[in-house]
Amino acid sequence: MSNPFAAVAITKHGVEMARDLVERFPGTDLYYMSKFARGDEAVKGYEMFEGSVKLILPDLFKKYNGLIIIISLGAVVRMIAPILEDKKKDPAVIVIDDRGEHVISVLSGHLGGANELTREVAAALGARPVITTASDVQQTIPVDLFGRSFGWVIESFDKATPVSASVVNEERVVVVQETGETNWWTYEKKPLPDHIRVYANAQEAMHVPFDAALVVSDRLLSHEEEAVLLRNGVLYRPKSLVIGMGCNRGTSADEIESVIIDTLADMRLSLRSVRCIATIDIKKDEQGLLDICRKYGWRLEAYTPEELNEVPLANPSDTVFKFTGAYGVCEPAALRASGASEWLLEKKKSGNVTISIARVRFPQTAAACSEAVR
Repeated sequence: MSNPFAAVAITKHGVEMARDLVERFPGTDLYYMSKFARGDEAVKGYEMFEGSVKLILPDLFKKYNGLIIIISLGAVVRMIAPILEDKKKDPAVIVIDDRGEHVISVLSGHLGGANELTREVAAALGARPVITTASDVQQTIPVDLFGRSFGWVIESFDKATPVSASVVNEERVVVVQETGETNWWTYEKKPLPDHIRVYANAQEAMHVPFDAALVVSDRLLSHEEEAVLLRNGVLYRPKSLVIGMGCNRGTSADEIESVIIDTLADMRLSLRSVRCIATIDIKKDEQGLLDICRKYGWRLEAYTPEELNEVPLANPSDTVFKFTGAYGVCEPAALRASGASEWLLEKKKSGNVTISIARVRFPQTAAACSEAVR
């Protein structure tokens, strides 16, 4: 099955509802008991099963991102209990009552997307969504989803539960945002709560009393910063770094990777915060660059010589211009891709590689930013 969701029904009314739902909710496969077969299942791609639905659930857990089950909540809880693994792996599970009045988020509400799926399915059915996750109900920061829509990566997840408790219990929470997208507060009609304070850097936050911390940074924190902020804190890596790169034709992926890793380590920057590699368009088919981007899931941004020459350089190179038509490659590419006006690293040559690093310029438009360091 290639669809992300599966709907499962075991009653006459449930099958009627499920057949209607999959027509209006794309990306959903349908499973129901064979005794309710109408004869069009093969044509429509619906799957029939015999016996207890409990027998097919382990397989559905592995195949799908979300399960939409039209069975009583208690029965579903008993059936899925033996096959639960981890909230980072388990699919979203939602339950719909037999009359289609309520759609209930049961499992993996945040990380698995059950809460979002609940809202979408309820809207398709004209039903009432039932979501009990505290951060959703209270309209506050969902710690385990914070920044995920922007591609942020959680580096330290072990404190997510106690930090979430601090957020929903309205304890003193600091958000340390050194870089990354700032429009993360999505509740337009509700201001940032007073118990959540935003600081522009770690040093400022470390000198105020707090109970939990959300740290958004592309830096490798110092031992002192980790000890203070991550004692009860979660560290997020935004996609905020652009690697400008030039290399000789045929440079191996291993050499390119080594230069990137060593350079970031020297500058105390996180590999997880790299957004893309930027270069000149004659390098857009460079196998080493393509292999590295594929390995890490980065984009390869390629610019024409004319586009690169629009970026002012303190030390333009006639030699580089002779071979490429641009007065520089890694430096202007980094600035163009990041939107920055200056580099974190202007240029470094290492073997067959030249590298530059710039930090993405993010608009300061968030409601949260206006609350910074209140």
